[in-house]
Amino acid sequence: MAAAGEGTPSSRGPRRDPPRRPPRDGYGVYVYPNSFFRYEGEWKAGRKHGHGKLLFKDGSYYEGAFVDGEITGEGRRHWAWSGDTFSGQFVLGEPQGYGVMEYKAGGCYEGEVSHGMREGHGFLVDRDGQVYQGSFHDNKRHGPGQMLFKNGDKYDGDWVRDRRQGHGVLRGADGSTYEGQWHSDVFSGLGSMAHCSGVTYYGLWINGHPAEQATRIVILGPEVMEVAQGSPFSVNVQLLQDHGEIAKSESGRVLQISAGVRYVQLSAYSEVNFFKVDTDNQETLIQTPFGFECIPYPVSSPAAGVPGPRAAKGGAEADVPLPRGDLELHLGALHGQEDTPGGLLARGHAPHCPGACQRVEQGCAEFTDVLLGPPPPGYHPFLLSLPTHHLNTQKAGGRSRGGLHPRGTPPTAQEPPGGSRPEGRATEEQAAAAHLGEYVLTIRDVTTPPFLGRRLPPAFKHLRVVAKRAGQPPHVLEEGPEASSSWQAAHSCTPEPPAPR
Repeated sequence: MAAAGEGTPSSRGPRRDPPRRPPRDGYGVYVYPNSFFRYEGEWKAGRKHGHGKLLFKDGSYYEGAFVDGEITGEGRRHWAWSGDTFSGQFVLGEPQGYGVMEYKAGGCYEGEVSHGMREGHGFLVDRDGQVYQGSFHDNKRHGPGQMLFKNGDKYDGDWVRDRRQGHGVLRGADGSTYEGQWHSDVFSGLGSMAHCSGVTYYGLWINGHPAEQATRIVILGPEVMEVAQGSPFSVNVQLLQDHGEIAKSESGRVLQISAGVRYVQLSAYSEVNFFKVDTDNQETLIQTPFGFECIPYPVSSPAAGVPGPRAAKGGAEADVPLPRGDLELHLGALHGQEDTPGGLLARGHAPHCPGACQRVEQGCAEFTDVLLGPPPPGYHPFLLSLPTHHLNTQKAGGRSRGGLHPRGTPPTAQEPPGGSRPEGRATEEQAAAAHLGEYVLTIRDVTTPPFLGRRLPPAFKHLRVVAKRAGQPPHVLEEGPEASSSWQAAHSCTPEPPAPR
């Protein structure tokens, strides 16, 4: 009789076989007990050794060299969760050494790796097609390196944790070049820029912007400049910083000079202005900071050729008219047209006047031999006819009570020389020059393309054309209250109202 507690074969549970052991040597397939790994390849002493393929249950795999059961040597690793694939050298299951990483999101890396990260020198193409070649640390661009950006810009210099920092050179796709210090991926510190427009800047940069850049244009000289009729003159310009100092760190901006003549309505007697403009030549009024409006007026330089006396005559009398292209080139910016040389050329106007534009040198520019020519075709000046006894009063140093005309007598509008006036040398000289009156000079920044995307606001100067005195040097500008009051007494375009009877 069997001893108590001894079980019979029928009372025991089902018999389980021990887990299958991996092959000892040679080639074989082994599925691990947890069913997550499956290996197919070479074995040595019961360990994966040689060439083989290890598959993971999530779809990842490694195929390549094994040493004593570890992934070591040349191989290819694919991660199912990211879609990335690395082909190269491995040590203890991690990419280590040199290899190529292909990213599912786009791009690839070829170079040195350590513990699965980019480390050392390498070549990276990102998902946008941008190319970097240089040093890496902790998977980031770090150290000296070169970068080609998708917009065509090229950078060669220092990097710190994926940002440009230190010293570097940026060559823009537009032709601009910056060389100097960087911080947090922007210009910071001392640096120089040669802009594609021709502007150069050398100095301090803060947060990507020049710290000593020009912010405004200033025209030097008295508040009101007085110029002798028919005489050339010079205009000196400075570019100033916010705090008022000259922007000496900056050169190359293109400044354009243009002019306008005061628009005057004689509302007490008529609706005419100083210049009557043909319907086909109507111009947009120019707003000025001097409390009056202007219409465009030609300004030129002897270097470009000054229009002759007959150019002042309009209609069929004009044998040598001022080209319409010249007028628009010099003044288009003042009446709402395109204000850049490129825009004007696009409309078919060639820059015939070299003196119309000047480049700035260390924050300063000078326009020399500037000349206000005769009125262009379509501009018919109105001259104020004064009675003989009134002119005698002016010569005697006195003024009638009514100002420029006797009491109760309105001024008379006349046509320019060529009508009832006798022909003569003085008449021809006057016809070849600007008429006496008030004008406005405008200096505009027409740098193309704009320096760092911004143009400076225009600057204005109030200008008066006065009668030339005998023996007066051509470049002398009258200044002071006495000159101003004498000009107003003799050449005002708007007569005083008549005295009450």
